[in-house]
Amino acid sequence: MQFSPFFPESLPKPQLSKNLAFDPMYVGESVSFTCKVSVSSGWKYKWYKDGNVLANSEESITINLGLQDKGEYWCNASRDDILIFQSNKINQDVKEIPVPLLKPRNKQLDVFPEEMVELSCTMLLDSGWTYTWYKDGKLIQADKDVVIGTNGATISFGSDPSHHKTQNYTCKAELKDRSVHSNFSSKVTLMVYDAPPNVILLQSPEYSLMHTGDSVSFRCDVNISSGWKFLWFKDGDKFEKDDHHNISSAQVKDTGIYTCQAERDSFRLEKSQNMHIEVKERPQADVILLTGWAEVFSTDTLVLMCKVKESEDKWNYTWFRERIAVGEVPTEKYTVTPQNDPDQSHYTCKGIRTERPTYSVESLPFKTKNLLLKRRILLSVSGCLFFGIILAFLGCIYFKIRKPVVAEERPEENELFLTMKKQLEHTENSCPLVEYITDAALNEGPKKENDDIGLIRSDSTELMVTTQEDQAMMVSTGTENGGAMISFQKMS
Repeated sequence: MQFSPFFPESLPKPQLSKNLAFDPMYVGESVSFTCKVSVSSGWKYKWYKDGNVLANSEESITINLGLQDKGEYWCNASRDDILIFQSNKINQDVKEIPVPLLKPRNKQLDVFPEEMVELSCTMLLDSGWTYTWYKDGKLIQADKDVVIGTNGATISFGSDPSHHKTQNYTCKAELKDRSVHSNFSSKVTLMVYDAPPNVILLQSPEYSLMHTGDSVSFRCDVNISSGWKFLWFKDGDKFEKDDHHNISSAQVKDTGIYTCQAERDSFRLEKSQNMHIEVKERPQADVILLTGWAEVFSTDTLVLMCKVKESEDKWNYTWFRERIAVGEVPTEKYTVTPQNDPDQSHYTCKGIRTERPTYSVESLPFKTKNLLLKRRILLSVSGCLFFGIILAFLGCIYFKIRKPVVAEERPEENELFLTMKKQLEHTENSCPLVEYITDAALNEGPKKENDDIGLIRSDSTELMVTTQEDQAMMVSTGTENGGAMISFQKMS
């Protein structure tokens, strides 16, 4: 057999590789490095880590990783007298397997029957971990009461006090497709109560009857655990508050039935007991002037009295002048004099008592300025008007009863001229005027040729002599003309 020497144009370079590309790798994992020259054979290898020679000359080495195996690896190849340069370098990172972090999603670790509990398990480094859950050291499987999330990162369940009142939960993590298993996480201990707590509604002060302006405070209390949010209800209508509901100045509209309810996350307790309050209008004080009209000319003082409207309770009273309290002791009456109030101010009063309601609404201001003078002037003017009316009335009576002067009797006109009524009653009698005209003395005198027509003359006036038939005709004509006196007509 003839040996053919190998004379490459240039020396080949060894190639370093490893079987796993994970980075980092964890304590307990195994990794294999391979150093290979691509041409020829019969090579021997020398291994290095961080510049230190490893006691191995094989083409491949396997390392069961520990923290001390972290570092930079490379190799050299040689054959006979030929030494090839070093290979490429591979940096190997080695870490401890982290411990998973177990956290409760609930803020409280004391829970009540049927209250949902949610836990999470996470690794702070890398991804690709899956998780398993343990309760008191026993593996938990998903079922109708236990829900395990994606990759087992969360678990949720309703608490059940029938198992244990104290329950310890832990979790472990492992990497997919690798034999990396973490240790157990720290445990989370749940305290499970036998029954849910009661919600208690407290009121201060504890009066069911309030008056406008009173203050009242409600507090919703759960004496077990924490983290509660509170819902408030008035006559069934919900409004959100914290654990307190304060009414600083009550109004009639605040009358109603109050309740509260506590909840946290999705767990809600039963409502509290009902608390009913009724708000009534606070009684109103009123200032009354006792000084009468008959006293305005005999006194310089005004006596005021304070009364609480529509109240049969016994009250004491506080007086105020221009909003400043006056009087040494509470009294129903207060006297205003020129000495204690030269400026004649506004006065108000308020009822006070030891029982509820302890005070009334302050009265409206009562103005005393020039009140006596105004009343005196008004009373004087009224008196003058009154006596003037009396005098006028008496004067009318006097002139009414006084006897009038008897006038001189005069003949009435109807004695000179007969009325139509009398003329109708005495139609057979001749008219006095006709008698006067046809007097015999007037008829005496010279007669003219035309005596046959019955004319007489007196000086220059011709008078018609009438007969009784003519008189009757005149009376009839007068009646037809409405009873008016008929003038003498000249007969033709």
